Amino acid sequence: MKTPPPPPKSDAITSDPVTSDAVLARLNRLHPKIIDLSLGRIERLLARLDHPEQGLAPVLHVAGTNGKGSSIAFLDAMMRAAGKRAQVYTSPHLVRFHERIRLAGGLIGEAALIALLEDCEAANGPEPITFFEITTAAAFLAFARERADILFLETGLGGRLDATNVIARPRLTAITPVSIDHVQYLGDTIEKIAYEKAGILKPGVTAVVGPQPVPARAVIEERAREIGAPLFRFGEEWHAGATGGALRFESAGQVHDYPLPGLPGRFQIENAGLALACAAQLAEFGLDHGARGAGLTGARWRARLQHLREGSLAALMPEGWELWLDGGHNAAAGAALADIAAAWSERPLHLVYGMLNTKAARDFVQPLAPLAHSLHAVTIPGVEAALSAEDAAAEAGDAGIHARVSPDVETAIREILARARQPGRILICGSLYLAGTVLARNAVPD
Repeated sequence: MKTPPPPPKSDAITSDPVTSDAVLARLNRLHPKIIDLSLGRIERLLARLDHPEQGLAPVLHVAGTNGKGSSIAFLDAMMRAAGKRAQVYTSPHLVRFHERIRLAGGLIGEAALIALLEDCEAANGPEPITFFEITTAAAFLAFARERADILFLETGLGGRLDATNVIARPRLTAITPVSIDHVQYLGDTIEKIAYEKAGILKPGVTAVVGPQPVPARAVIEERAREIGAPLFRFGEEWHAGATGGALRFESAGQVHDYPLPGLPGRFQIENAGLALACAAQLAEFGLDHGARGAGLTGARWRARLQHLREGSLAALMPEGWELWLDGGHNAAAGAALADIAAAWSERPLHLVYGMLNTKAARDFVQPLAPLAHSLHAVTIPGVEAALSAEDAAAEAGDAGIHARVSPDVETAIREILARARQPGRILICGSLYLAGTVLARNAVPD
């Protein structure tokens, strides 16, 4: 392909992001539906842009329900520890759109982002295209214009018809644990959802498969047989687990012990194991034992069981209190949080939660019900699909928690502190969109 001229560079985000926000707002009006899974529209646009998706660094394409971002964070940190230049595409963003496009030197700059978005807007014209599709095309332009060793590409939703699934031959694919989520788009059974996730598999391209429910694994294996995709599966070709204060990874008759992951939560053992399995398939990148271990301990991923120690909300915490934030939003995420909360039994746990109305709120909060001392429900501000605080409280009540309604997160925190008789932990949870508003309000730079 002909490489388009590089856009202007910017080392830092300007203090006024209104211009990029204005372009993004225009792009958001190009299609009446927020989500409309299809590849036709983005394929049309990429052809008009001279196919930037054909000029990318080797791609590791990642699908799954939970753990995609954390697994990529571990791999990105491993690559950096090995002196490699990695690009990362993830969604949604938490505070600002720039977080979705991470170049080897950091977040994409404001001027570069504006230029890319306007290039895509001009090429697309008035034709319908979803926000995710046109911004994914912009990301491909950004990645094609900058040299890198590898691109970590996260699906937005599903896999088979996801806008990222236009890469004809990725270097590697990976599927993190599959569970029930986005049923209105992907199907209402594990088998249907796994079929959509397995849509990223490509003939002759190895797929690393994380721990899966039996029905999901069967679907993935069947799809792999149909198209001839080699599998590197947890429980078969590789094993990983915590043992004796270390993360043990076994494959091909070899056993390696690594430090436990720096990201908190026992569920991160699975994500770290998947990252190690991917690293084992990427021999050409020189990810030696030291780089892999450094990646496990050095990875950072906001809003994934994040302890908020600084910022305006954290400053509200009296001595002995802790404030935590997590963006998990489905039943599996609720179960993972409950596993963590069970180990926090020395202090009362207080929940502040808000969710989208497209999520199964009761299924999320049910595992936490026996462990929560109190729960305050909030409406996620500025999000059209937010579940009202009253409905969120009702769902929590049906799950067995006496819930209160609060107008916002800060008020909820203050109410918890006013009623509490002893120091405890406050966990804000239920949505990445809620997590984004919390991080913006807490005002600690990325």
